[in-house]
Order: sequence, then structure tokens, then C-alpha cells
Amino acid sequence: MGKGGQQMPSKADFVDQASARCGNPLITAEKSTLVAAVMDKQKLPTKQEIRESIPAHCFKHSYVAAFGHVLRDSLVIATFAFLAATLLNTSGMGVVDVLGWQVYAFFQGAALTGWWVLAHECGHGGFTKSYLVNDCVGLVLHSVLLVPYFAWQYSHAKHHAKTNHLMDGETHNPNTKSEMQEAGYVTLFEAIGEEGFAGFQLFTHLVVGWPAYLATNATGARRLYNTEPLDGHTCDHFRPSSKLFPPNWRRRIQIGTTAWLACAAGIAAATYKFGFVPVACFYWGPYMWVNFWLVLYTWLQHTSPDVPHFGDDEWTWVRGALCTIDRPYAELFGFFDWMHHHIGSTHVCHHLFSNLPCYHAVEATKHLKAFLKPKQLYNYDHDPVVTAMWKAALTCQYVDGTEGIQFPKAVKQIGKKTD
Repeated sequence: MGKGGQQMPSKADFVDQASARCGNPLITAEKSTLVAAVMDKQKLPTKQEIRESIPAHCFKHSYVAAFGHVLRDSLVIATFAFLAATLLNTSGMGVVDVLGWQVYAFFQGAALTGWWVLAHECGHGGFTKSYLVNDCVGLVLHSVLLVPYFAWQYSHAKHHAKTNHLMDGETHNPNTKSEMQEAGYVTLFEAIGEEGFAGFQLFTHLVVGWPAYLATNATGARRLYNTEPLDGHTCDHFRPSSKLFPPNWRRRIQIGTTAWLACAAGIAAATYKFGFVPVACFYWGPYMWVNFWLVLYTWLQHTSPDVPHFGDDEWTWVRGALCTIDRPYAELFGFFDWMHHHIGSTHVCHHLFSNLPCYHAVEATKHLKAFLKPKQLYNYDHDPVVTAMWKAALTCQYVDGTEGIQFPKAVKQIGKKTD
């Protein structure tokens, strides 16, 4: 047990957690909890040892493969847009049109997430070997989706650098028990019940979570990049002077925000010319689904009752990276996994080697799994997406504190007496 941490859970602890509603426990090479969390951190393999398990060619970039993926996604996006424009009305809509636009939004959102993932690869240096090409492509693709490219590049790099770190980790850094109480979440839980609160968690994560993160760095780190306290600073992703970024990033933040504003102005101009409804049908519906997918990935790949977060005293880079989960995303015959460049099914590899091109990630994961699984360090959850979402929303709502090894708990556990 780490200082201020929790006792390691036993297999029985996980069996008791409403398994009938939440699916089966996480598969971690026949273990019921992450070995990376239990094993002495000094005994974990080094990053170099892990890297040597993957063939060297998996780390090589290809302009043909990179732009081939952009072209592939663009063709899918154009096809969905053409079908919608041909088959559906934006004025005088009937029931078929209304339902048709919902179907379009769902599938076009999934397709546009492919662009989002490629821009994300650009931010990591995993698209091509040229940083200039990566930043140009990433800036265009992310700005079209109203993502401030350079700002998110910085905060996401910090997410990789401090995965599951309770003080410095970015995105889905869980609230502590005292924070839950102070924010009134315990009172809300008592008012709407366990399943109502889980629904609230889904809404706050998948509907408003992304804009809240961009505007206020919600669920981000508990201290600034230089380890100084937040002291009430609003750490948004738009202002070059935001305390989220070090001073030498201001120029890049300004460029990213300018591109974001240009795209927002373009959308406003389209709305003025064509009207709100057509723009909402073609753009805003899919946009909401893009937000859903990008938050879902960053949430589910690091969130499970079995996946801990670490304080300063227990965290190491390798331990944090190995507390990542691969998931199948096999729905619709694997359409989502294919469309999203396997970002969810190869996420362990991605967190260990974020500049490894996504077009080699499937092959690299096979070798990585062969190395990590015998050591009981490869984590895979076979649950369907909906089951995994509900499980996370129902059981992973807070941690006791910010020291030691902290496993997620449900709000219903606050106030319960322990032996």
C-alpha cells in the first residue's frame, strides 16, 4: 500500500461490483487487477525493453500511407454528405427526413472522427516524419472540427507524459472524495439515485465534457505545468496567455486559435447564407458525435474499476502507460475501429509509443502483446462499448485522495462504514 493509498483489491472485490449489469471484469492476462499497479514499480520493464519487442519497421513513417488514410476518410465523408444531400430534405422535413438526418449525423460523426484521429496523429509526430507536414495537416483537420490544434497538442502531450497521475494528469483526472462533497455531487446522487447519477456522468462526459475541457480544462491537472498551484487560474485552450501553457508556446497557441476562429467564422457565414437548419443537419449533428467519440476514447481507455491513478510517490511513466486498456470496438462489424484507425484497439501501444504511426499500430500491438501478456502486463477489456460506458459511469466516480495508489469508487460508497 502506498502512502495514503488504498489496500489492493482482491478478485472478490471485483466480482461483487454489480457484474450482472456491468459485464465481466477486465482481462489482464488472467488477473483480476492490473499487475502494473501491484508490481513493484522498479521491477517493471523499461520503455527501451518494451520497444525492442516491436520490429523496427513499425516505427517508420510513410507519406503514401499517411495521405492514403486522409484520402480514404475524405472519400467516406464525401460519400455520406452526397447521400444525405441527395436523399434528405432540409426544409419541409417529414418523419423520414428527421430520422434520416439522425442516421447521417451518427455515421458522418464516426467518419469525421477518422479525420480527428489523423490530426491527433499529426500532433504526436506519428503521421509523417516531417513536423511541418504534420502540423499543417493537423491544423487544417482539427480546425475544421473546431479543435484548437496546437493547444490540444500541448495538453494531450501532457496527458501522455503523465498518464493516470493524480496531480499532473490531463483529461479524466478523477475528483477526490472531498471534491465530490464540496461540489454537491453527493447531494445530487442522493436526489436522483445511483442510475440517475450514472446517466448524469454520461451526459457530462459525452455531451458537455469536451467544450468544458477546452474552455476551463475541466478534469485536467491539479497544478500548472511548472508544478505551481492553480490558484484559481482559468486554464482555457484558446488564450495564448492561458496559464495552461508555458510562455514559449504562446505563438503556436495564437496560430491555433486564429485557425479555429477562421473556421468558426466560415460556419457562421454558411449559416447566414444557407440558414441554421441546413448547417445544423450537415455539420452540427456530426460534430456532436465527433465529440462523443473523442471523449469516449480518452475516458474508456484509462477508466475501469480495476485501473488506478497514482500520487507523486507511486507514479512512474511506465506504470502510468501500462495502466491503459485496449478495447475491441467491434460493433457494426468493426466499422468504428476501422474508421478510427484502430485507436481504441491499439491504445496500449499508442500510449507507450505515441509517435508510432497508426498505420503500423495493429502489427505493433501483436508483438507488444506477445511481450507484455506473459508478464501479465497487457490489459484488454472485451466488453461492448455500451457496457463499458455504463460500467465506467456507474462505478468510477471519485478516488479517496491524491496520494499513493487510488482505485476509482462509486459515490454510493461515500459515508459507508468500513471494517
